[in-house]
Amino acid sequence: MQIGPILSTLRRHRFTCTLLVLQIALTCAIVCNAVFLVRDRLAWMDTPSGVDEERLVRIEVGDIGIHTDMHARTLADLAALREIPGVEDATVANSVPFGDRSWNSGVGLQRDQHVSSLNTGNFYGERIGEVMGVQLAEGRWFRPDEYRWMDDVVSAKVKVAPSIILSKDAADRLFPDGHPIGRSVFVGDNEMRVVGVVKRLSRAGGGDRGQAAFSTMVPLREYPAMGAAFLLRVKPGEADRVLTAAAAKLRQLDPRRVVTGKQRYSDIRDAYFASDRAMAVLLVGVCIALLTVTALGIVGLASFWVGQRRRQIGVRRALGARRVDVLRYFQTENFLLASIGIGVGMVLAYGINLLLMWQYEVPRLPLVYLPAGAIILWLLGQAAVLAPALRAAAVPPVVATRG
Repeated sequence: MQIGPILSTLRRHRFTCTLLVLQIALTCAIVCNAVFLVRDRLAWMDTPSGVDEERLVRIEVGDIGIHTDMHARTLADLAALREIPGVEDATVANSVPFGDRSWNSGVGLQRDQHVSSLNTGNFYGERIGEVMGVQLAEGRWFRPDEYRWMDDVVSAKVKVAPSIILSKDAADRLFPDGHPIGRSVFVGDNEMRVVGVVKRLSRAGGGDRGQAAFSTMVPLREYPAMGAAFLLRVKPGEADRVLTAAAAKLRQLDPRRVVTGKQRYSDIRDAYFASDRAMAVLLVGVCIALLTVTALGIVGLASFWVGQRRRQIGVRRALGARRVDVLRYFQTENFLLASIGIGVGMVLAYGINLLLMWQYEVPRLPLVYLPAGAIILWLLGQAAVLAPALRAAAVPPVVATRG
């Protein structure tokens, strides 16, 4: 197939060819970036939490009235909850990974450090690491005598125990030499010694993805009135039944208590990533719409050109051109237009990615997405032009020359 006659024919249709090339270029640029963003969102949604997600449930309650015995009430509630069949352990926790409530602190390596070395998400609750099923990488869990009640620490009745557990990502960032156990960090003015490191513990709340795994655990007891919630570790398959039984037990212990929320951990995780899931679905819809419009544009233009060139096709057939030659002509013509559009689209895709990086701090578009997008558009173009090309190839030479 000679390219010269095809290019000569296309030059006579500069305006329509330019429109089609621009459409292909815009589709290539948007589809490349959209597919990359969808994959990026899906990868982010698969971020591990570090907890035993299938076996955690959370119950939020609200107390009516003023109580002066919150420590004793909380211990009694936890003892009653642990007696429910299917419950393996229970605590009161300030938050959970990917939860909607986050407590954060700046962690430094020097007492007089003006700028913290690391911002971490903090988890409070007696034995919260064990209850959540977090895996200890090195060191130890907190001892029972290290726990203090949060309100006593806040009111300065006692000092927080100088012990802290770091997530491995936080430990690696603070101590690149790989020896965090026994070293000191400073949380505000409190010097705390690292007693343990857990393999993974994602923080709660939003923020920078790069800091999602920077978290700490501090030996503090919480009670629900401080914004915390009951966190239960249950046996496999018992989550729904335990939630119902635990809520009934808490109301039985105090009829004036209001259960404001019952959630499996999977519900918490789904809520956290809801916007990312919606964005991924939206971007997939945009890609499908753009590819469909582009395909329809190619079909429409090719059909128009087939009708316009019936006499030309008939002459070629009469001079000996086979059906496959006519078919190949239209496919080559589409390939040339698609290639020009893809070339422009790759440059445009890179420019759009730079703009997104500058405005929204999205990652850099990997170059592998550009040839992938090119292959998709080449295949789409060939598939779209196939039907008009087959119609052109099926025109008998005699009918065409008469037309």
